Amino acid sequence: MAQDDNRPSGPDLARGVDSSSLAEGAMLTGRVGEEEVLLIRKAGRVYGVSAHCTHYHGPLADGLLVAGTLRCPWHHACFDLDSGEAVAAPALAPLVCYEVVERDGRITVAGKKAPPQPRVAGGAGGHVVIVGGGAAGFAAAEMLRRRGFAGRITMISNDSAAPVDRPNLSKDYLAGTAPEDWVPLRGEEWYAENGIDLKLNTDAVALDARAKRLTLGDGGELAFDKLLLATGAEPIRLDIPGAERAHVHVLRSLADCRAIIADAQRAKRAVVVGASFIGLEVAASLRTRGLDVHVVAPEQRPLERVFGPQLGDFIRALHESQGVRFRLGNTLAAIGADHVTLHSGETIAAELVVVGVGVRPRLALAEKAGLAVDRGVLVNERLETSARDVYAAGDIARWPDPISGERIRVEHWVVAERQGQIAARNMMGERCEFRVAPFFWSQHYDVPINYVGHAASWDDIAIDGDIGRRDCLLRYKKAGRVLAVASIHRDRDCLRAAAEMEAAPAA
Repeated sequence: MAQDDNRPSGPDLARGVDSSSLAEGAMLTGRVGEEEVLLIRKAGRVYGVSAHCTHYHGPLADGLLVAGTLRCPWHHACFDLDSGEAVAAPALAPLVCYEVVERDGRITVAGKKAPPQPRVAGGAGGHVVIVGGGAAGFAAAEMLRRRGFAGRITMISNDSAAPVDRPNLSKDYLAGTAPEDWVPLRGEEWYAENGIDLKLNTDAVALDARAKRLTLGDGGELAFDKLLLATGAEPIRLDIPGAERAHVHVLRSLADCRAIIADAQRAKRAVVVGASFIGLEVAASLRTRGLDVHVVAPEQRPLERVFGPQLGDFIRALHESQGVRFRLGNTLAAIGADHVTLHSGETIAAELVVVGVGVRPRLALAEKAGLAVDRGVLVNERLETSARDVYAAGDIARWPDPISGERIRVEHWVVAERQGQIAARNMMGERCEFRVAPFFWSQHYDVPINYVGHAASWDDIAIDGDIGRRDCLLRYKKAGRVLAVASIHRDRDCLRAAAEMEAAPAA
């Protein structure tokens, strides 16, 4: 009979393994029944946890142990070894923990531990209002309930859909390789079960921070005890003839993605405007669907501003190997019914146009409320704004980054989630500082690129490995200090770089 490739491999941990097979700091994957279990020896103690990340099923045996936590190699989710709790996004669900017995030179897994119970709430109660239905807003609401907050939670979102896994919108879901039921962060019933009043298709139009009142677009008002601003960012739209045509799209929401997919099913040719991360991921997804794709952008190299020339050239060559054609050093002059016209005079046939030229933070509510704003909503290390009991997180927040020594604002999914989590804990009185190396990942066909840190500029790029062979680590340095790291298939090295940045003295 053929072996089932999906069955767990490794030693049967219910029968046990020799203690000598698990050195200090080592990890060993085995099985208990039909489940894969990871054994870890840390500080003389043996832990047993589920072997795969609860985010995208990354193999945790390839991850990194940092203090009492385990970090996922793929997208840097962080789990507590004792409880299995997902202490840092993008994972939200805990790992299963197992009872482990070490006796007479043998390690045996005895069974599953009971799942962790919500902590007892401390500090603030009352009513928490969250303005925004994206990564930061959802992560804050989830963390409040996970930590035992028993007060009211109201989430205001101008979107028509409950919070979704936005990275999937430009990657697997858009490519047609993931079903839509992967996209919601939680099902609709989760909000009712957790007592979260999710108000969709609702705008927040005015904030009185002193009186602690929020005015909604329908004229209603909400009184709050604590408020989180997580209004996110708005895609930049083109101001050229034809930009309003029905086959011209931006990509931010689930509705945007559905509209692109509907047009992609009818179209044969597409133009992507902008060689941004969103633009290039959309190009890859549309090529996976079989469309002819051109990318039009003003720069000479894709993503050079973030990754530098070497990785930028690799990314262009990778897309060209998949059939994408670039028109760099160009911009659009007009969009017709079945073509676009460049400022160079060239026309390109297209029944579908996707614009990915960047986003602007949604700052209007904060500005009208008189909060301190400077290229973002200014917050301190605990994500508190200039107004008492008002916090900001995600794409709008500009915080003091101890790694670079500068105030920064970044538009990364994982950063937004983690800031939402930290803001929630601070609203409950924990007084946590946001000291995190920013992280994002980008997927181009079968090539994942991870990036940690923040380098607005650099004077040196040190390359370890071979970019062309898709095995490399790039360190972006300024005055000898590593500000950021990009990697392809160097997951553990990238994790180490993040841990080193977070442990280093503040700049």
